[in-house]
Amino acid sequence: MNYDLIIARYGEIGIKSPKIRSRFERKLVKNIKATFECDVDRNQGRIYVHPKDFDEGVEKLNRVFGVVSYSPATSTQTSFEDIDRTLGEYVKDLISEGFLDENTKFAIKCRRVGTHDFTSQEMAAHCGGVVRDVIPAPVDLTNPDLTIFVEVRENKTFFFHEKIRGPGGLPLGTQGKVVCLLSSGIDSPVAAYMMMKRGCEVIALHCNNDPFSGPKVTENFNLLVDQLNKYSSGNPIKRRVVDYGEYLSFAKAEAPERMTCVLCKSGMYKIAEKLALKLGADAIVDGSSVGQVASQTLSNILATRYGVDMPILSPLIGLDKEEITKIAKDIGTFPISEIDDGGCSAVPRYPETHADLEMVKKVCEEINQDEAIEKAFDNIRILK
Repeated sequence: MNYDLIIARYGEIGIKSPKIRSRFERKLVKNIKATFECDVDRNQGRIYVHPKDFDEGVEKLNRVFGVVSYSPATSTQTSFEDIDRTLGEYVKDLISEGFLDENTKFAIKCRRVGTHDFTSQEMAAHCGGVVRDVIPAPVDLTNPDLTIFVEVRENKTFFFHEKIRGPGGLPLGTQGKVVCLLSSGIDSPVAAYMMMKRGCEVIALHCNNDPFSGPKVTENFNLLVDQLNKYSSGNPIKRRVVDYGEYLSFAKAEAPERMTCVLCKSGMYKIAEKLALKLGADAIVDGSSVGQVASQTLSNILATRYGVDMPILSPLIGLDKEEITKIAKDIGTFPISEIDDGGCSAVPRYPETHADLEMVKKVCEEINQDEAIEKAFDNIRILK
């Protein structure tokens, strides 16, 4: 097809106030330009993208949050002469590409913005006649095999026949920063993705549990961040690793064994809060889903978050494993999370599943958890 631009559309950005909408549009344009080389124009709720490499633009635009859908398109001037010529060529391309033949039921849908001496219905009827002049395909406005869209916007007219679904959401970087607890499993990368979709810049924090886990865990963490970074152009994910094994050994030695997972998760939240305060983040994110593992029962969720003042967001809280896995496959993190990394050997045989908050408070005080967490935080590392 002889396309000359891509029309990108956004959704909820359009219901913002004019000031916020303009800021979000500018950020969306900036993120598109950071994803692939292109020129971008904004006009009346549309983003017009002119890629240097058209195929690359079509492939990568579905990684830009804020884009609800997009269409490779052909443009011309809004005059009947130009419309007839350009649409006729467009129809010939559809025929040569196998989208249209004499048995294809087709429809024309026209949308018009601006002042013109014709209505949308009149332009749709006219364009239908142009198609029929090229090929005697049947018209079916109710159940067409192919719909040709015609957008008339002031003195420019655009033709396209497909709408490619984008990731939606809000432009990345418009909603502040979050610290995301990122393991090598299935859930936490999906949680990070979901917050990126809501416009949040992500700082990925990984707790290295050595000697209770092997080096493959941290390697897989890096691979997962690499994959997520395909969706974060303009706002690359910052990587932080804390050597957590010493604290975990201390917790196992000083507290009842069944409390290991509760104290482990509690410590992670407290380290994440310290990092968030240091880097200017506004919330902590994890991959919790109610009842999925021992530390994610409602009573344990309450107990593990004690002592943390910052909001802890769990975007997967109401999803089951099948739903989370589907998203992981869609975004490309699932094959990485499937790699066998040996797991964590610190998990007790009978972990606490109904932690009592008062008991957790008492244990944390007895083992002086805050001092142990401070020591672990002092050894946090930056990964490039």
